[in-house]
Amino acid sequence: MAFLICPSRNLSSTGTRGFLGLFNRQTSGNASNHIFAVELDTIQNTEFQDINDNHIGIDVNGISSVRSYYTGYYDDSQVLTDQAYVGFSSTTGSIDSQHYVLGWSFAMNKSAPGIDVDKLPKLPREGPKNSSKAMEIILPMASAIFVLVVGLAIFQFMQRQSRYAELREDWEVEFGPHRFSYKDLFNATQGFKNSNLLGVGGFGSVYRGILRSSKLEVAVKKVSHESRQGIKEFIAEVVSIGRLRHRNLVPLLGYCRRKGELLLVYEYMSNGSLDKYLYGQDGKPSLNWAHRFHIIKGIASGVLYLHEEWDQVVIHRDIKASNVLLDGDMNARLGDFGLAKLYDHGIDPQTTHVVGTMGYLAPELARCGKASPLTDIFAFGVFLLEVTCGRRPVEHNKQNSNVLMLVDWVLDKWHKGLLTKVADSRLQDEFDTPQACLVLKLGLLCSHPVPDARPSMRQVMQYFEGDMKLPEKMPESLSFGMQALMSSEGFDSYILSQGSTVVTNGALTGLSGGR
Repeated sequence: MAFLICPSRNLSSTGTRGFLGLFNRQTSGNASNHIFAVELDTIQNTEFQDINDNHIGIDVNGISSVRSYYTGYYDDSQVLTDQAYVGFSSTTGSIDSQHYVLGWSFAMNKSAPGIDVDKLPKLPREGPKNSSKAMEIILPMASAIFVLVVGLAIFQFMQRQSRYAELREDWEVEFGPHRFSYKDLFNATQGFKNSNLLGVGGFGSVYRGILRSSKLEVAVKKVSHESRQGIKEFIAEVVSIGRLRHRNLVPLLGYCRRKGELLLVYEYMSNGSLDKYLYGQDGKPSLNWAHRFHIIKGIASGVLYLHEEWDQVVIHRDIKASNVLLDGDMNARLGDFGLAKLYDHGIDPQTTHVVGTMGYLAPELARCGKASPLTDIFAFGVFLLEVTCGRRPVEHNKQNSNVLMLVDWVLDKWHKGLLTKVADSRLQDEFDTPQACLVLKLGLLCSHPVPDARPSMRQVMQYFEGDMKLPEKMPESLSFGMQALMSSEGFDSYILSQGSTVVTNGALTGLSGGR
């Protein structure tokens, strides 16, 4: 398709297919055509030197574009500086001449007002070289006032523009609709007001907003990306994750970049995060066992989709209760894909920085730094214990400085024949005992310290559906606790009580708070 300006409405002699209804092989390139066209091209035709299969081209009298560029949304000018002035300048050279501005129309963020030519002043008569003293005083003052007024107006305009300034690079053009404008997100969250703040964690803050154009409720997460390496690859993964579609995943709608910030835009989940129900935060009521089991199976289904059923393998890398959100019908959705990694099926994932939350990190991560579906399985196992017991994965006793690992505690109770006693006391024995025991045993199996001993997520679903029985040899025979194992793998004992963590170049750093 093309937008065109041509001298005639008769285009009957044009060629078919690649000529856009404008030219044919004989007429293309003839200066006598007098046709200017902007082609909107979705097919790459190498015969006409097209750059790709999705571009804009400027055609002058021929089908081969004189200029073309990738399609996308562009709103940044690389010419203007942050502060600029508007005015007039002139020079006369060797010829004695005079320049007059009789009328000027200027506006910001709207069309400039029209000029009524009949009301313009007449050109001054050419008089003697010696102007009056009054004019010598008035003209400089008037010029100074004019420049001052215009300068102030431009300064205010640039201030408003800098409020919404974004960071864009050429390679982002291909991501098109996945890129949100900062102005839209700023307006949606009312300038990221504290009243719209949903939560703050080690990796950023999350705000509730409503997009003005679509009235869609969104959750906008602001994270720092100044120190992140490979931002291009990261954004590519964010856009890929935006194509995930599953009833138990929070849709990631897109992103925006501004200076040192990366903003991830998710669909808003009206009932908030699961951890607030488990730990009674914000006055949230506790959940009964039937609802907890429904949530567990939902998240298992979502993780199975990530690991085995989508086009690529997606490793979430931060499965935990605070990243499980509840929609308007209280269905569970796994969210926050800011740490997720993707790779093709059948490919061995590469070693990377260790990221995640202490208590959910598999022991082998500190040793090899390689996230895999099995490290997600470990975190899911801890999540099962957390939901069933209503206790955090790591608890710090301030009185004796001891650290209690939930996995160790449940395992110890199992050794003592007290497995049913670890269930959340708020359930008051109003739960399906065989079902709860299945979840607890499966939680221990998934969080087994030996990766190969953990089941796949497909096997987990088969255990839940009763299509498979748990193996006879279960983790009850383990002779060492997770606390000892984590210490032997290089995890600092103090850091075990902290929140989100990142390992960079082998050094483990604690980031306080959840996400």
